Amino acid sequence: MATSAVASSSSGTLDVQSLVSQLMAVERQPIDKLNTKITSYQAKISSLGTLSGLISSFQAAAKGINTNIQAFSATPSDASVFTAAANTTAVPGTYTVSVSQLAQAQNLVAAGQTSTSTAISNGVATTVTFDFGTISGGTLTGGVYSGATFTTNGSGTKSITVDATNNTLQGIRDAINTANIGVTATIVNDGSGTPYRLSLASSSSGVSNSLKITTSGGDGTINNLLAYDPAGTQNLNQTVAAQNANLTVNGIAVTSVTNSVTDAIQGVTLSLKNITTAPTTLTVAHDTAAINTAVSGFVDAYNALAAQLKSRSAYGDASTPAGTLAGDGAIRAIQDQLRGIFNSPTSGGTMTWLAQAGVSFQVDGTLKLDSTQLNTAMTNNFSDVANLFSSSTGFATRLDSWASSTLTPGGLIDTRTTSLKTSISGYNDQINSLEVRMTTLQRLYSAQYSSLNVLLSSMDKTSAYLSKQLG
Repeated sequence: MATSAVASSSSGTLDVQSLVSQLMAVERQPIDKLNTKITSYQAKISSLGTLSGLISSFQAAAKGINTNIQAFSATPSDASVFTAAANTTAVPGTYTVSVSQLAQAQNLVAAGQTSTSTAISNGVATTVTFDFGTISGGTLTGGVYSGATFTTNGSGTKSITVDATNNTLQGIRDAINTANIGVTATIVNDGSGTPYRLSLASSSSGVSNSLKITTSGGDGTINNLLAYDPAGTQNLNQTVAAQNANLTVNGIAVTSVTNSVTDAIQGVTLSLKNITTAPTTLTVAHDTAAINTAVSGFVDAYNALAAQLKSRSAYGDASTPAGTLAGDGAIRAIQDQLRGIFNSPTSGGTMTWLAQAGVSFQVDGTLKLDSTQLNTAMTNNFSDVANLFSSSTGFATRLDSWASSTLTPGGLIDTRTTSLKTSISGYNDQINSLEVRMTTLQRLYSAQYSSLNVLLSSMDKTSAYLSKQLG
């Protein structure tokens, strides 16, 4: 290399910069090797991160089976009458449901006004108080009660204030809605000479949520507009009476203050939509479609994980590069653990292997689901299918536990990742130490060969002098 550096110099002296650069390239080879190792270890960490995500997805799929094994479907014969949803406490069976009345909220309408923005009162503060309860007895004619009584439901009264800032129809509407007191106010235009009418509706359905409205203070104008006592003065007109939902379940009468009936059938919520003209059938059963979907997701998640475990741990050959985790002990351990779980039968039922429920291994090591076989197994013996997947020795349960132990701090993935990061840190420390040495060496080489250049230059001058003298 020195000869090369000399040859590149037209004066016969050394090309110090080129020579030092070549020498430092040799000296830096240990650092280059350490950087190569660091790059390799970082690739391993990245691969472990990918596998960690796939194991997490596989775990979620296993959990999905255990969740859906407990799921029920609730299917009405006529969804226009009601819909239904079942939770895990439901009991399979067939129920006959008839709906004779839907729940509804009371609605009251005030006398018409010529404008929504014209002041109604003199602006002196008026307190408007709303009470909620049940209207009993009496008769209802043209939206007005006669001889009725009102019994509060004990939920407490709510109030708003009408003053000079909001004493218009629009202002009263907004004050009621903003107060969020369980009453919804709207303005309806009926097209008459005094078209704007304030409409008040209880936010809750059921006979126990009817309204009583009283006022205090002010000039009496607000009282004339809004006061409403079913047992007394009624300045509002009732357009819709509050009522409960009435239905029968298997011939048993059921009453509900809302159209969402949650306690008539164990674990089932009915959402009433229409009155029946004939009894409607409700079928509650295990949600086999959801289970089939969950098992399909489980198979897909396993295959995705297995494919990456295989490719990233492959040793490679002349035509295929080795995987980033080839020969890694943690990956071998993961593969061994998975094989151990799949090769250990479930106990406690007539089904002990996944293949009995349509989930079988293929020649290439992937899983395949036979949905027809799974559906048949669930139809013939659902409890054994549930045991196969979700018991304490079930495959979904054991694989869920395995994933947790693998991903948890201190598990295989974390331990291996930590080890690689520790190695990278150690290599970086070595590189830092070597870089200090490289700086020193570069200065030393530069000084030595610069001095040699001075000597060579001096010798050139001496040689030229002697040649001249001798000539």
